[in-house]
Amino acid sequence: MRTIKFGLIGCGLMAREFASAAARWCHFTGDVPRPEIIAICSVVEKETEWFKKNFPGIKIVTADYHDILNCDEVEAVYCAVPHNLHEQFYCDVINSGKALLGEKPFGIDQKANDAILKAIDANPGAFVRCSSEFPYYPAMQIMIQWIKEGRFGRILEVHAGFNHSSDMDLTKPIGWKRIRKFNGEYGALGDLGIHTQHVPFRMGFIPQSVYAVCSDFVKERPDGKGGMAPCDTFDNVTLHCVAKDKNGDEFPMTLETKRMSPGSTNQWFFEIYGMDCSAKFSSDDGNSFMYTVSWGKEQAWSRISVGYKPMLPTITGSIFEFGFVDAMQQMLGAFMLEYTGQEVPFGLFTPEETRMSHALSTAALRSHYNGTVEKLDLLKK
Repeated sequence: MRTIKFGLIGCGLMAREFASAAARWCHFTGDVPRPEIIAICSVVEKETEWFKKNFPGIKIVTADYHDILNCDEVEAVYCAVPHNLHEQFYCDVINSGKALLGEKPFGIDQKANDAILKAIDANPGAFVRCSSEFPYYPAMQIMIQWIKEGRFGRILEVHAGFNHSSDMDLTKPIGWKRIRKFNGEYGALGDLGIHTQHVPFRMGFIPQSVYAVCSDFVKERPDGKGGMAPCDTFDNVTLHCVAKDKNGDEFPMTLETKRMSPGSTNQWFFEIYGMDCSAKFSSDDGNSFMYTVSWGKEQAWSRISVGYKPMLPTITGSIFEFGFVDAMQQMLGAFMLEYTGQEVPFGLFTPEETRMSHALSTAALRSHYNGTVEKLDLLKK
């Protein structure tokens, strides 16, 4: 089994999930190249303690990410930093010749994303992907396969979303994702939008126009120091799109990203309605695949408990259930296989798809501010 030595830039929540997935690589039954973490970078010294305790093979602990980029032993980098740092950090990683797994939205805005894509173009051998875990749930993989097989017939509509409820707590101290200069003008769309776009873009469901509803409900939040701080990002963003499928047929597609969604802890969902069949998945019921059975003029919803049947085979028995930590490992396994030149049934979000995402998000801002329906040509560079 090939081993790829990694450096982690940013040691927060998602970096710990990455490291945990790497630590249980024996979970895979196939020959999936293994990530080995040998370097970590964080400007918050406390964040590094967990890594040093649990990963004795780490050789570099630093507050300067250039130390990782200058280490010849590091072959790939996982970078999870605030959005305002994406342009500089991602470009530096790419220019260093190392593979990059980055976090969404791949640049704080369209200009930053353009700079990252130019760095990729300037380094033809660069391997770059964007993190998006939720499509790797087994039930969602069934739906993706059904789309590929054309089981739904003529598509009537698609709904997708990623919703949180933690911001319903108005006493929660403000974080960087609620501050525009760090998170970006897209607000919730920048932080969550790529998660809603991964499956539609990959399945060829391309928005032709967008009407955006952007909501800024909470104007200030506690600053954690006894005072209040401005909260100047959009809490909820809903995109009403007209999309086309690969056959050129149009249908409505709604993409929603909400930080204030009552009852939603961390809900990712995808629904597709078609002339021949319909189906839906929600991470709130992550073991289930819902689809319609037709009785002539009537249709009935049927629910299957899928069990543990992931895209990349593992030791876990099929009678057990799948969760987020498993989806994270499946995505990381897919990254490792793609990086080493192997095909996977469903790959990670690509740099070209991040370009499409930023074009959609930028048009959504125009739509919101002008109250207009914005035409799109996402396939045109």
